[in-house]
Amino acid sequence: MAVIKITGDNFDREVLQADKPVLIDFWATWCGPCQMLSPIIEEIAEEVDDVKVVSVNVDKEPELTSRFGVMNIPTLVVMDHGKVTGQSVGFVGKEEVLALIGR
Repeated sequence: MAVIKITGDNFDREVLQADKPVLIDFWATWCGPCQMLSPIIEEIAEEVDDVKVVSVNVDKEPELTSRFGVMNIPTLVVMDHGKVTGQSVGFVGKEEVLALIGR
């Protein structure tokens, strides 16, 4: 499944009401480490069926960014049934992302 772009309009439906865990990637176009992480996030979205993978552009969604207290990017947040179950800040490799989502 492709990475789903999250906005304030679809956050509740796509994240809070999801029937499976959600990996949220907080990123920006100007962020080098975010650009390095992006292909890894896309690979995981295609390979892992039991986790929904979404992304939040911090420049376009400041309210969501502050709601999660994101101070540095990239930040990865894992949510399950509306609760944060994991978080990572900074660039991490594929194995670390898979470990974050319990794989």
